[in-house]
Amino acid sequence: MDLNSASSIVLQVLTQATSQDTAVLKPAEEQLRQWETQPGFYSVLLNIFTNHTLDVNVRWLAVLYFKNGIDRYWRRVAPHALSEEEKATLRAGLIANFNEPVNQIATQISVLIAKVARVDCPRQWPELIPTLVESVKVQDDLRQHRALLTFYHVTKTLASKRLAADRKLFYDLASGIYSFACSLWNHHTDTFLQQVYTGDEAAATNSLERTLLSLKVLRKLTVHGFVEPHWSVEVMGFLHAVFERLKQFLECSRSIRAENVCRDRLEKTIILFTKVLLDFLDQHPFSFTPLIQRSLEFAVSYVFTEAGEGIVFERFIVQCMNLIKMIVKNYAYKPSKNIEDSSPETLEAHKIKTEFFTYPTLMEICRRLVTHYFLLTKEELAMWEEDPEGFTVEETGGDSWKYSLRPCTEVLFIDIFHEYNQTLTPVLLEMVHSLQASTNMEDTSAILIKDAVYNAVGLAAYELFDSVDFDQWFKNQLLAELQVSHNRYKPIRRRVIWLIGQWISVKFKSDLRPVLYEAIRNLLQDQDLVSCIHLQSVLFFLNSILPVDDFEFRTDQFLPYLESMFTLLFQLLQEVTQCDTKMHVLHVLSCVIERVSMQVRPYVGCLVQYLPLLWKQSEEHNMLRCAILTTLIHLVQGLGADSRSLYPFLLPVIQLSTDVSQPPHVYLLEDGLELWLVTLENSPFLTPELLSIFQNMSALLELSSENFTNCFKIINAYIFLSSSEFLQMYAADLCRSFCEVLKDTTTDGQVQVLKVVENVLKVNPVLGPQMFQPLLPSIVRGIIDGERYPVVMSTYLGIMGRILLQNAKFFSLLLNQMACELGQELDQILGNMIEMWVDRMDNITQPERRKLSALALLSLLPSLNGVIQDKFCGIINISVEGLHDVMSEDPETETYKDCMLMSHFEELKVTEDEEPPTEQDKRKKMLALKDPVHTVSLQQFVYEKLKAQQELLGEQGFQALMETVDTEIVAQLQKFLQGF
Repeated sequence: MDLNSASSIVLQVLTQATSQDTAVLKPAEEQLRQWETQPGFYSVLLNIFTNHTLDVNVRWLAVLYFKNGIDRYWRRVAPHALSEEEKATLRAGLIANFNEPVNQIATQISVLIAKVARVDCPRQWPELIPTLVESVKVQDDLRQHRALLTFYHVTKTLASKRLAADRKLFYDLASGIYSFACSLWNHHTDTFLQQVYTGDEAAATNSLERTLLSLKVLRKLTVHGFVEPHWSVEVMGFLHAVFERLKQFLECSRSIRAENVCRDRLEKTIILFTKVLLDFLDQHPFSFTPLIQRSLEFAVSYVFTEAGEGIVFERFIVQCMNLIKMIVKNYAYKPSKNIEDSSPETLEAHKIKTEFFTYPTLMEICRRLVTHYFLLTKEELAMWEEDPEGFTVEETGGDSWKYSLRPCTEVLFIDIFHEYNQTLTPVLLEMVHSLQASTNMEDTSAILIKDAVYNAVGLAAYELFDSVDFDQWFKNQLLAELQVSHNRYKPIRRRVIWLIGQWISVKFKSDLRPVLYEAIRNLLQDQDLVSCIHLQSVLFFLNSILPVDDFEFRTDQFLPYLESMFTLLFQLLQEVTQCDTKMHVLHVLSCVIERVSMQVRPYVGCLVQYLPLLWKQSEEHNMLRCAILTTLIHLVQGLGADSRSLYPFLLPVIQLSTDVSQPPHVYLLEDGLELWLVTLENSPFLTPELLSIFQNMSALLELSSENFTNCFKIINAYIFLSSSEFLQMYAADLCRSFCEVLKDTTTDGQVQVLKVVENVLKVNPVLGPQMFQPLLPSIVRGIIDGERYPVVMSTYLGIMGRILLQNAKFFSLLLNQMACELGQELDQILGNMIEMWVDRMDNITQPERRKLSALALLSLLPSLNGVIQDKFCGIINISVEGLHDVMSEDPETETYKDCMLMSHFEELKVTEDEEPPTEQDKRKKMLALKDPVHTVSLQQFVYEKLKAQQELLGEQGFQALMETVDTEIVAQLQKFLQGF
């Protein structure tokens, strides 16, 4: 591409590509795509985006195309890679001038220079770093800033490389420029502080930006640029200087107004200082050891004493607490149980920690956390009163809470209490004992202190197991506090129910649960529950007592409260307005349904009628729809066959959730598949609507996602539900899909496909082989070739056993087909198959398949076929193995019985802890009653086949055949056939 002639053309097309008119935009984008691989195109782009007289939007687009081109075509091995000559020209042009006036474009240029540096620096681009170092020294403000911005992005990119050779290059780079980076940072920092003290806000803002960028560079060099940074005087000097600079910046914040632009950048810089320490501690815990004492003194001083009052801000407190937490929890600082096994570095760090965390220090930290940081603020109480439901959402994990102070203080409390529980347990218990007396309702401060202490006891529940008699505390005090109706006592009612939820899985007598259910029901009956501040705690508590892993839960204790609880929760679901709260209530309702199963049936009518409306209202809220799907799953399981009354709502929901052409499937697919499956499992019969939903399956099988297993469970469920209707409509499509899946799938995926085929043969042994005939030749070849994966081989033999035993005519046709395809005699293929079957019998681990193999091979008898007679010994060996698997001896009569035989009159037995059988369980039971594996006695079958073979050959011929079998095997066979 000739630069002179092409520049104007490319400029014109870029201008068109910024148009809002798609008729202009689309052709321009297509033309630019075609030019991406043209030599000289990126040189033209460089000329365009470095021409400051052109339109900003055009220059912006040119930068983006240049940046994308680096990703695709810069590496030498890439298809259509740029020539070395053009790359050399581009590298020189990129660092010729750092004078881009537009901030956004300057950032993009810095990023693309860093991308080139990742590939070429330092070997092909040795001049990059020296050029940047010289450029950040210039007096021109714009050039200095842009060079510093690029310096940061290059350092950040090079620091992220992980190959050993690249790490070595970065270590060399860091050693070479660290001293300069430190002096640069100190210079800009001193300049900024001086300008702040002289009141020059505009200049201070510019200097602060440079301070921030130079600190970002130092952060990457310090954390990633040294193998053992504690040996570097400069590195350790910088880290010690961080504490002094932090103090200066914190003091500096007093003189900068909150609304000042500089204030925001100042706080970001302060946070960046703390990130340097946190990152260094994370990457180099032992190198951090000399800084442990100073870090703890600094953080504790600003967070837990008056030193920080008036200057600290929330994010800084969070960072300081994280620093304390990381030191307390750091495994590198924890000695082994056997002290001799600990390294000297670990012992030194542990010694520093132990000397710092004295009893007075720990006591003060614990008291300040509980009585200062745990306290609900006036703002929180006001928000709670104005919008309690919104506050509930915030407190249970809204996005704004991710970095907020309260969860951070709670985590720090838990970690410190766990580490020093012997020291802190008496401190916390003393605080609890001081609250035994009744609380003055007019004393808001006392109420908030009690709330905070109860919070601490809940967080430390596991650590306090041996120190608190929670049952007595519940009976003597907490239960009474739940019943206090005074409006100002709402925080305590809320906290008490949360506290019980924390302790119920730790230490709470099962006999006390009915009393607790009564109290919870009373809370749910509060006419103004949504506007009460204990809503979240009631839901949390119900969540705590209902999960299936709560082994203390007894259904008989809960049943007397089921109707009222379910009704009240449903009313609450209708009353709340926040999407997250509705999700929480739905989750609790799902837990109730899951816990009591069929016993919920009389009470779900109202919920069943409401869910379609809620589904419609939640069209824009996919996560709420996920919660509805989960509730429907448990509803269907609870209603069993009666769930068919839900089909007018249920089936369209499944249809939408599992249709990959619909955008919501991204959120709904997993739960939608689960709902589809349980609907089929509990369906008493196949409806046309349920059958039509299967049209979604072909696209789902193409995804090959983590939902693969559920897709095959659904296919199997259709086969068990109504194989004739289902296969008549979808067998051809399924067979095509399976052929595609088998071309590119894992062993597990292969087995899933084969199991479907096996189930089809179980249900329909006559038509099944014909429907899936295209899959069978590869199965025969797999058996003959000795498939190397045992689980696959086992399934192959299961399928072939079904065909041989239940459709011998088709088996013969299949062998004829294989003989033609392989150019071999039919008997040769049969012999090879039997030989491999006998050899790989140990691959089959399921008793049903082992018995099936014995029945199938015995079905070849009686026979005069020479191949079958040659393999007679192997057939008898497998038969005896099968007899050992399935025969159980009656010690009284000394006779044997096939334990796999099933009676038509046997009912599925369900223990008290088990779920009742689904409709699919019943269908499988009925299918088993027709399965030769469960209806034919192997002992009887062996006897009859051997008798028939004896009659065919005569006594002498039969005896000659039996002599080919090992005498020990013959003896075992005779023992099993006693009485025949």
